[in-house]
Amino acid sequence: MDNENIYYFEKAPIHKAVAHFSVPMMLGMSLTVVYSILNAYFIGMLNNSEMLAAITLTIPVFAILMAFGNLIGVGGATYISRLLGEKDYKQIKHVSSFSFYGCLLLGIVIISFCFPFVNKIITGLGASSLSFDYTKDYVTVMLIGSPFIILNFALEQLVRAEGAAKVSMIGMLLSVVVNIILDPIFIFLFDWGVTGVATATLLGNIAAVLFYAYYIVEKSDFLTLSLKNFKASKLIISNVLKIGIPVFLLSVFMGTTALFFNNFVAIYGDTSVAAYGISSRILQLPEFVIMGLCEGVVPLIAYCFTADKDRMKAVIKFTGILVATLALTFAVIVLLLSNHLIELFTIDENIISIGSYVIKVTFLSLFVSGITVLVTGIFQATGQGKPALIMSLVQGLILIPILFLANDYAEFHGVIWSLFIADFISCIVGALMLFLLRNKLTVSLDEITSNP
Repeated sequence: MDNENIYYFEKAPIHKAVAHFSVPMMLGMSLTVVYSILNAYFIGMLNNSEMLAAITLTIPVFAILMAFGNLIGVGGATYISRLLGEKDYKQIKHVSSFSFYGCLLLGIVIISFCFPFVNKIITGLGASSLSFDYTKDYVTVMLIGSPFIILNFALEQLVRAEGAAKVSMIGMLLSVVVNIILDPIFIFLFDWGVTGVATATLLGNIAAVLFYAYYIVEKSDFLTLSLKNFKASKLIISNVLKIGIPVFLLSVFMGTTALFFNNFVAIYGDTSVAAYGISSRILQLPEFVIMGLCEGVVPLIAYCFTADKDRMKAVIKFTGILVATLALTFAVIVLLLSNHLIELFTIDENIISIGSYVIKVTFLSLFVSGITVLVTGIFQATGQGKPALIMSLVQGLILIPILFLANDYAEFHGVIWSLFIADFISCIVGALMLFLLRNKLTVSLDEITSNP
């Protein structure tokens, strides 16, 4: 790592350090909003509803591959940042090599396991007879490229773990730009349709992987991809998986609860579904900004946990204030402009009316969900596997029983308010665990890693 990154870890004023780590992450995550919208936009220009349905149905496949990348990437990255604070550079090389080859192996296993059952996977995604072949084309490309997709998400985490936040952002930007450039070429010039979208997405991920690999091999002082440094010791595996597994499970659970929620909203008609769909798209940008802020500071918190706990506390306090400020700012904007924001997407008066109500309720969740993400990040950064797992279970599953109860009690209003209620409960659980663990967070890393 160069001196600039060490400076941000150890000596930069708190606001500069937080900005260094979080702003690139916030920008990178915001780009993914554009990324998903443009894929649908280009396919939409073909006026083929089956193709459009196919790229929608395959979202869970990409999400699961991303979750596998985070399984090793987040666990490995937080461990690396803690080791960096301890100045244990030899172990960092072992962890980074383990993470790289672990992702490759995981991708190969997914290819081997999924290809024999690809038709059943397509059926399970809900593809109709008309969209079946298009969905299969997309999933096939994703499965072939699964090692690269998994590596992309993992290497981005590893690079950020040593403080190279700008490099992380450039990799994310490169992936999006390559995808955007290749989409129209493959879809319209080569007439590849859905296969073109999938191929462009895969090549974007490959470009990012090559960029991160170049940085690690040529620029990084501590990360390595060398096979000779590969070491799958019990200590490494336990420290990677005790944080990686909760992150993986959270991704899977959140996808499941999203399906439940959509089905409950659908009970109240297409207008309600459309209104919620519009409000959720508007919510994406501020949600990703706050999430980028909270996830961006995780390496800084992890480093300071082993190097300077007073600085760690200051980082957490400053980030919490920023989360509250951003959430309040976005909330005020929504309260003042809710109708106008919905009108950007539709002229239907019923959708505008319902959407305006939905967006006000869902935006209330920004503050509590932001604090929840920050608390979860603290558990990840400090190697608290059990609290991280509990947070994943609560965040991922609490919404389901609340949906049933709220729907019975208050119908549509109950369904919409269930989001805020679930986020509020998750926030309370996280804050309570953080309070109970306040003493444990002051012990040494050796004590924590000896009891994974």
